[in-house]
Amino acid sequence: MERLFCPFIKRNAEDKAVGNLKICVYPGSFDPVTNGHLDIIDRAAKLCDKLIVAVLVNSRKNPAFTLEERVGLLEKVLKDRENVVVESFDGLLINFVREKNASSIIKGLRAVSDFEYELQMALLNKNLDPGIETLFMMTNINYFFLSSSAVKELARHNGNIEGLVPECIREEVIKKIMK
Repeated sequence: MERLFCPFIKRNAEDKAVGNLKICVYPGSFDPVTNGHLDIIDRAAKLCDKLIVAVLVNSRKNPAFTLEERVGLLEKVLKDRENVVVESFDGLLINFVREKNASSIIKGLRAVSDFEYELQMALLNKNLDPGIETLFMMTNINYFFLSSSAVKELARHNGNIEGLVPECIREEVIKKIMK
């Protein structure tokens, strides 16, 4: 049985992903959350009924902030956004997405180098679950240069991070990085 959810996208009833953006997952390490992340979150939240900002445990990285601190910073920043929730996870992203009954993964892209890596991950996830889509969102040009690593490096050397992270967490970020 075929149902039409969007005039341009047809889907089969058993295919939960294509054209159905009820729950989306925006994964990342958010070490710390930046205004670039926030821009993607705000734009992605318009595409779905519920956006799960998923803070991952990445064994390849040595984060400056603990998992609990990263979740706490995000909760503080996102507290007034009705359809956005913050959760953490460990393991494969595709398993978390399935567990949350989400239809799509949101990925922010800054540069071609981001695309190469994220395309590989999207194709691996598609191979693991063909019913889950990955949506790429280009960064706002105002944040093209911005990364959590750059924020940490600036803060570590007493650089100004105003406008790079949400104002409500700026002092917390500086205090943590300067330890």
